[in-house]
Amino acid sequence: QVQLEESGGGLVQAGDSLRLSCRGTGDTFSKYAMGWVRQPPGKEREIIAAISWNGEHAYYVGSVKGRFTISRDNAKNTVYLQMNSLKLEDTAVYYCNAAWRAFSYWGQGTQVIVSS
Repeated sequence: QVQLEESGGGLVQAGDSLRLSCRGTGDTFSKYAMGWVRQPPGKEREIIAAISWNGEHAYYVGSVKGRFTISRDNAKNTVYLQMNSLKLEDTAVYYCNAAWRAFSYWGQGTQVIVSS
């Protein structure tokens, strides 16, 4: 199984940018499709971006399309989420997810707070 560790969260102002990273260890990182899921305060988790194992295909939820970019570097066992033009509603805990066949693994999450 893969262990995931997110980093890069923090407190930013609306309009700022932030890049999250998620590094995987313990298994062949490149076989996993990777995703970013967030959980705003008091709300359920929602998947916001995903990327195929080779980086050729990406998915974005409508609310982040055009502002966020998911990418991966399999040589570094890392997936990234570049977040631009951050909004107050982007405040959430952001989780990294790795999926392969029936297996799914999660990181501990990193907090992003966007202030006005």
